[in-house]
Amino acid sequence: MSPVVLSHLRALPEIWLLVATCAVMLIDVYSKDERRRVTFYAAQAALIVSFLLTLYVLYESEGTRQVIFSGLFVSDVMGHLLKLLCYVAVSGALLYSQQYLADRSLLRGEFVTLLLFSLLGMMVMISAASFLTLFLGLELMSLCLYALVALNRDSAVSTEAAMKYFVLGALSSGLLLYGMSMIYGATGTLNIYEVAGHAARLAASPTDRTFLIFGLVFLVAGLAFKVGVVPFHMWIPDVYQGAPTAVTLIVGTAPKLAAFAMAVRLLVNGLIDLAQDWQQMLALLAVLSMALGNITAIAQTNLKRMLAYSTIAHMGFMLLGLLSGVVDGNRLNADTAYSAALFYIVIYVLMSLGAFGVLLYCSRAGFECENLDDLKGLNRTNPWVAFLMLLLMFSLAGIPPTAGFYAKLAVLSAAVDAGQVWLAVVAVIFSLIGAFYYLRVVKLMYFDDPKEATRAAGSTGFRVALSANGLALLVFGIMPQPLMALCFVAIRTL
Repeated sequence: MSPVVLSHLRALPEIWLLVATCAVMLIDVYSKDERRRVTFYAAQAALIVSFLLTLYVLYESEGTRQVIFSGLFVSDVMGHLLKLLCYVAVSGALLYSQQYLADRSLLRGEFVTLLLFSLLGMMVMISAASFLTLFLGLELMSLCLYALVALNRDSAVSTEAAMKYFVLGALSSGLLLYGMSMIYGATGTLNIYEVAGHAARLAASPTDRTFLIFGLVFLVAGLAFKVGVVPFHMWIPDVYQGAPTAVTLIVGTAPKLAAFAMAVRLLVNGLIDLAQDWQQMLALLAVLSMALGNITAIAQTNLKRMLAYSTIAHMGFMLLGLLSGVVDGNRLNADTAYSAALFYIVIYVLMSLGAFGVLLYCSRAGFECENLDDLKGLNRTNPWVAFLMLLLMFSLAGIPPTAGFYAKLAVLSAAVDAGQVWLAVVAVIFSLIGAFYYLRVVKLMYFDDPKEATRAAGSTGFRVALSANGLALLVFGIMPQPLMALCFVAIRTL
């Protein structure tokens, strides 16, 4: 097999998913089943094949990094790991959403197609080696998500949320593009790895460094919006609350993995020699996010809105890992810090997937489980689901022996090792404040009287997947070493 064919095999999962998504569109056109079973099964099959192809590419590449398509696309271990996790998140979203969408007459082929195309955008973002590829993947993902948020066309709240998301998303894309243009103007290249070489040389000149930092400010602002941290968080509460819960689950899970990859590609791969500057920006964003997210979540009575502010706080925690990698130009702490941030984002996606999965499970036709009172007495009507929600809330709060505790511990350890002790102390204080609103959910489920019986129906696959989702957080909390080692290897290959 020729070297050209071998190198292009690195993009086989993306090629397959594009073809499979087009096939799913055609299948749905000719499907007469109102429950869209064939469409959903075809989408799940496409995801399984994508998963296997990614494992094959990872095995064939032997953990090495290769840049292909004239410097537009990079294949490395971190990219493969994040793609595998995206498949799991999207597959879980499909499984959790089917009954919910059917009950609300929203079960259409457009949902599946837009979801798969958004996944393709995430995959392109994750493997981007150029500003051009990164922006193309970002826009493909974002445009699909805008349409998904507006899926319920008869809901004024959903339409309003989609409009806010679209307008603010366009603004953030403009900031990101402007930052990229400034970096391009300074370095003369769009390739992220070539940018790193030029930035290392230009950073030594005060004039050139100022020009680079000017572009860096806009890059960080665009990134902050996509990750969802203060003060670029305005869209998150409204979108989480306004979108159908099935779409909120999608927005709050897999795109976070792609946003993390974008941050690593731009800041770590491309602008590591400006780490001293972007670390200060991330430190400010992290503190503001943890403060506003945890304090504001206490006042929320809507579960989706509470989880939205929880997301803001958790993204602040994730930034702690990213800003702890380089200490006074020394990169010895980089692998440990960035792998802690990667581990944190992986665990967060699992927690978010499970939390919204429980809300979908407890919803039914004519009833949305999205207020705190809707979970009252859940332990009496559905003890197993209440136990799973307890695990999820404990993990989100960072209580041992759940995975959320170890994820926070890893990030805090990285911050302390980097000499950012004050940041670690601030993070612990706000984490303690945040524990209140998570434990409040547990109190409602176990100590309050139920309003009414919670629907215990749902497919066997739904119940099994939700159980595996919740118990995985317990397993990763007790035995975090294998996943942490995988994250460390992924970061080492950068």
